Amino acid sequence: PERPGALMKFLDALGDRWNISLFHYRNHGADPGRVLAGFEVPPGDDEAFAAFLDRLGYPYAHEIGNPAYSLFLA
Repeated sequence: PERPGALMKFLDALGDRWNISLFHYRNHGADPGRVLAGFEVPPGDDEAFAAFLDRLGYPYAHEIGNPAYSLFLA
């Protein structure tokens, strides 16, 4: 959500368990801002990370199956 302190709240909740490896924020006038974030999640930690994202309540999508991921980020 776009409001003062939203990023800090997210970073505080994230703590130091997972690393942010990519962060891009885009805002166009009255449109909602969009964030592309990549995280380093150790093997076996997928369920805990998904639970963390669910607790935050922000909408999110896994893009690992997106062809653009394979072309530009992998």
